[in-house]
Amino acid sequence: MEQHGIALLIDADNCPAGKITEILDELSKYGVINIRRAYGDWKSPLLNGWVEVLHEYAIQPVQQFAYTKGKNATDSAIIIDAMDLLHGHKLEAVGIASSDSDFTPLAMRLRAAGLKVFGFGERKTPLPFVNACTKFLFLESLEHGTAGLPGAVAQSGQPRKTTNELRGDTRLVSHLRSAVAAVSDETGWAALAGVGSHINKNWPAFDQRNYGYAKLSDLVIASELFELRKEQNHMYLRTIKKNGTKPVVTEGQGK
Repeated sequence: MEQHGIALLIDADNCPAGKITEILDELSKYGVINIRRAYGDWKSPLLNGWVEVLHEYAIQPVQQFAYTKGKNATDSAIIIDAMDLLHGHKLEAVGIASSDSDFTPLAMRLRAAGLKVFGFGERKTPLPFVNACTKFLFLESLEHGTAGLPGAVAQSGQPRKTTNELRGDTRLVSHLRSAVAAVSDETGWAALAGVGSHINKNWPAFDQRNYGYAKLSDLVIASELFELRKEQNHMYLRTIKKNGTKPVVTEGQGK
């Protein structure tokens, strides 16, 4: 039976080879990575790090000469191949590994065609490209062996934000509260899973690991912004009213 998969396109000029394991681990959560290509001028000594890992991870190198000085021909090659894949293969998603804003129109075009776009880049990545993706992950926040594991401790090198720092991040607080309001029931309680899904749809760059937390529930608890309730393996939260007491996690209480 034919399986719709994922294509990973790597801008080797703008993506560190040392993060390929983390990129593949993260992207594999969303499906099978059937197509893996890395683009660059493989005669350049700057890509020696990539040359060493191509065979290990079954990545196809695509040679791209710099035809004009100062122009990045690699970007054009990736864009052309992505459009060929869009029309010639049955894909569910495309991963783009680069910190270059030139891929913003490509990400928007792929999403318009119904594909999910997962971006991977460093924190210097321009905001337009970040926001154009379905989900964007900063490479500095990814650490091999910890991503997505139950009970995992964030070991990405990102310092864990304190309660005051989390509450002082106006963008984070706004998204959290808006998500709770959007998915809550008539009593104000919202399932954590629904909150996470809502945030990811509206904030592509959000990832709790950016704040030093392995799980969204850990970040929410640390923020002390919500009343919290656990029922079996599910967590629910509700915005604390002004002058409310410090939140605690209660078990199995009714709404």
